[in-house]
Amino acid sequence: MTWSIVARHTSGAFGVAVASKFFAVGALCPAVKNGKGALSTQALVNPLYARDGLAALEAGLASSEVVKRLTGADAGREMRQLHVVDAAGRSAGHTGESCIEWCGHITREGFSVAGNMLAGPRVIEETARAYEEGSSLPFAERLMGAMEAGEAAGGDKRGKQGAALLIHTTEDYPFLSLRVDDHADPLAELRRLYAVSLERFQPFMGCLPSAAQPAGITDRAVIEERIAQFHAARAKG
Repeated sequence: MTWSIVARHTSGAFGVAVASKFFAVGALCPAVKNGKGALSTQALVNPLYARDGLAALEAGLASSEVVKRLTGADAGREMRQLHVVDAAGRSAGHTGESCIEWCGHITREGFSVAGNMLAGPRVIEETARAYEEGSSLPFAERLMGAMEAGEAAGGDKRGKQGAALLIHTTEDYPFLSLRVDDHADPLAELRRLYAVSLERFQPFMGCLPSAAQPAGITDRAVIEERIAQFHAARAKG
């Protein structure tokens, strides 16, 4: 029902981007644990993979062991799809034999791409290609661009409905969590929401309580100054 990319950025951030002809795909598929790894559970989705997979990543298991543990304990594994990237950037995936064609996954150093019910293999091939070629882009834009390339290659063969982008950087809470639950062109809407997040949300995130500054910034004048600095830096490129 879905294709997605799961990735570890060179900064240590983790992200998942996903799209599907399925309502609220972002509610069930992507999962991230800051500093530990990320995954997406797909096809006949098993939401428990998120809980158990993140716990395994936090315990230090490699991505291949996470996939083996989760699918090995699941009687429905042949109808599931799962892919994982761990803290070291190692990726692994599982596409069950009963997943609906076209289905499959690609695992590379630092990222993986997986999908089912797709127009063909070029969907994940183009998603992977675009991600590899987009290394100069900000992480979120690199993930979205990869998904847009997969959409241009045919995407979900049933059509379009939902999309999501989830990124964790240094905190237990997400740096960015965007969801498009029901839209005629969900990836375009995701791109629009990302642009809106740049106006105030993303710079504001840097003012919140964090491991580095437990109290955060509470002076509203300083917050406004930080937002202005963020936009000045973006304007300089």
